[in-house]
Amino acid sequence: MVPLLGPAFVAAIAYVDPGNVAANLTAGARYGYLLLWVLVAANAMAVLVQYQSAKLGLVTGRTMPELLRDRLRRGPRLAYWAQAELVAAATDLAEVIGGAIALHLLFGLPLLWGGLIVAVVSMALLLVQDRHGQRRFEHVILALLAVITVGFVAGLFVAPPDPAEMAGGLLPRFAGTDSVVLAAGMLGATVMPHAIYVHSALARDRHGHARTSRLRRRLLSATRWDVIIALAVAGCVNIAMLLLAASSLQGVSGTDSIEGAHAAVTAALGPGIGIAFAIGLLASGLASTSIGCYAGATIMAGLLHKRIPVLVRRAITAVPALVLLAVGVDATWALVVSQVVLSFGIPFALVPLLRLTSDRSVMGSSASGTGVRWVLAVVVVAVVALNLALVVLTLAGG
Repeated sequence: MVPLLGPAFVAAIAYVDPGNVAANLTAGARYGYLLLWVLVAANAMAVLVQYQSAKLGLVTGRTMPELLRDRLRRGPRLAYWAQAELVAAATDLAEVIGGAIALHLLFGLPLLWGGLIVAVVSMALLLVQDRHGQRRFEHVILALLAVITVGFVAGLFVAPPDPAEMAGGLLPRFAGTDSVVLAAGMLGATVMPHAIYVHSALARDRHGHARTSRLRRRLLSATRWDVIIALAVAGCVNIAMLLLAASSLQGVSGTDSIEGAHAAVTAALGPGIGIAFAIGLLASGLASTSIGCYAGATIMAGLLHKRIPVLVRRAITAVPALVLLAVGVDATWALVVSQVVLSFGIPFALVPLLRLTSDRSVMGSSASGTGVRWVLAVVVVAVVALNLALVVLTLAGG
């Protein structure tokens, strides 16, 4: 079964991108362990959702955007494509900015130059997939995921979190509008819409269409473990970010930015941990921006039946992030806002996924059972409720 693993680890990179870093560090520094429950719940949702997406690709031999193209009239299809591309753009914004911040922390480069370097290096990563195939691309992404994991978990060995405080953080609650905004950002950064779209393509492109029931059972079993292991790693990294901030940064001035958090981590835990943190952030930006571009190509090819060269797409999607860096927008706040945008895109990916994977005319005997349908419905309702609460609390002024 081991050689069948891999696609979920590529999708899991989307769950540990720089947007996660900004949202999780901000949550831990401002509220300590208060929002730990959001990460635990979001990661549990992600396991179920990503498995359903991969199953859809394996059983049908088509990506989720391709299946939606056949079911939407031209006007709704174009509108749906526009929101999906906006989600992918918000993702790319976070990843390029995050990589630029990492290069600034490591080498003192100006943010604009760092963003340009990240864009160029991500083109090289995409060329690996384009010229050498998905398996080689998976190996590169797995290596970067290992760097990300070490970079963000290392600090916990120097400053272990308080077990009692961690247990208290598992109790669902908020502390005003700002905590709801952060929770929405954490949810958007953990249950990633573009990862839902792209996982059906990753599984299909790696394994093909599982035409026989015997092959389907084998591939679905391998995919289930692929998703569980990959998202367990990603979930641990996300939780480690929040715990590190809660145990070392809470109440420390200047930790409302990644640069400030890095400086505080370095002062509290030593330069070695600070360097590991920055390297993890850089690996996160480089890997996740490649996956974001891959997802954007999957969305366009599926919904519009059009393709543009992946390197051209990479150049175009890097522009908004580079413009923001050039005009001097606060980088950390831009990252958090991008994750809130992602949170609003989640229902547009989850509702079609629920309907498609529950439809026997699409999935045959592999259609989701009643229990899975109810759990997915609860996930959709919870996400929509959180976003509505965000809007209401913001308009009410707190």
